[in-house]
Amino acid sequence: MKNYKLPIVTTFVVFITLAMIELMVKKPLLLLDRFSPGAGWLQVILVSSYAFVVAYNMHDPAKTALWRRRTWLLFSTVFFGQLLLGLFASPIFLMSGTLHLPIPAMIVAAPLYRGEPSMMTILFLSTIALSGPAWCSHICYFGGIDALVATGKTQKKVIKNKFKIKHAILIVVIAASLLFRLCGVPPIWAGSVAFGFGLAGVAVIYLLSRKQGKMMHCIMYCPIGTIIQYAKRISPFRMRIEQNCSACGRCSNSCKYDALNREDILNHKPGLSCTLCGDCITSCHSSSIKYKFLNLPSAFSRNAWLSVSIALHAITLALARI
Repeated sequence: MKNYKLPIVTTFVVFITLAMIELMVKKPLLLLDRFSPGAGWLQVILVSSYAFVVAYNMHDPAKTALWRRRTWLLFSTVFFGQLLLGLFASPIFLMSGTLHLPIPAMIVAAPLYRGEPSMMTILFLSTIALSGPAWCSHICYFGGIDALVATGKTQKKVIKNKFKIKHAILIVVIAASLLFRLCGVPPIWAGSVAFGFGLAGVAVIYLLSRKQGKMMHCIMYCPIGTIIQYAKRISPFRMRIEQNCSACGRCSNSCKYDALNREDILNHKPGLSCTLCGDCITSCHSSSIKYKFLNLPSAFSRNAWLSVSIALHAITLALARI
């Protein structure tokens, strides 16, 4: 018998959140309202129905990985599709009517350069507070592409110096943003540097992620991922490996985030780059990998994390525009 609690709760959360935005925010944040006042309610219903379908299918651990990749790729397609429509069809598809570079690093770099937060920054911080690293497994518009390219055989070889590289890149991005602001570097020049950084990220995806079968952009290059690997600790959700684990290593083949190397398994917890995606659960023959939320049962913990993460995915899908 199918369990409808997860999709019903997730749908309710999405509907209530978007309904409150529709009722209380004067600026038309929902795209359909920009075409016809009040049409945003249709978008609320459509996105809530979408959340129900996703939660219904992801409730089954055997389908979670497939549906996560599908919906994540859909998110990236919608996000960049709206950008292209905004550039070549009508600025109505853009959040503010002006262009902001669609590069994850800009979530931290742009506010530091401009001295003010953005809508994407607020959405990003909200996801960390509510679900920890769900941004890196359900929402990031670059991540969906990285996941698509990294669908090949996962290399078991440990990525050396990944944390040194990640931290160095984050420091450079923060320092450059602040320096550009202090020196009064014009937006066109700062934007050109950011565009180059984004192109380098695309190169990492197509050259390294495809070769390694791991999401190398997310693991090693993205400064947002580096922030999340520490900031996610404010969320109560965790993943644990129980003592009955046989250290067979099967879970390593399903982890695209390089978070289940042998050392991680022997330590009975995934590495820092774990995003709680749950792809590893079905590969574990001893059912040793569990979600943890406070002291509640693992099944409830998994459903709670999925509900929050899918709801955030759907809400951000409705709101996230350049």
